[in-house]
Amino acid sequence: MLYSHEIEIRVRYQETDAQGRLHHANYLTYFELGRTELLRSAGISYRQLEEEGWMLVVAEINCKYYKGACYDDLLRLRTSLTEARGARAVNKYEVFLEDDLIAEGMSVLACINREGRVCRLPKALLFEKR
Repeated sequence: MLYSHEIEIRVRYQETDAQGRLHHANYLTYFELGRTELLRSAGISYRQLEEEGWMLVVAEINCKYYKGACYDDLLRLRTSLTEARGARAVNKYEVFLEDDLIAEGMSVLACINREGRVCRLPKALLFEKR
């Protein structure tokens, strides 16, 4: 499993608030995009996981904001898988505007089956922390 991946995201006009800043709720959407692309870059599609009966649901998520972003800013999102054992996966997120860290966050995902019961992560997602 790939442990870290970066994508670029350009802030769209509809993602900004009345002050012209990227609305805080959109960072969580960006985090989801980062998780999806991290999996994809490791050769795993979320669609495939669901078809095989595994769902990853957010159990916890947070974000710390340091500096705002505005319409048309080009952001760089680094998503890192920091833990994947048992039934949980932990991701770290770092959002950069040029070289400035403007926000960071983390999420804990729980693996459940089709019936909604907690189950172990698929082997393709597991790794030992180094």
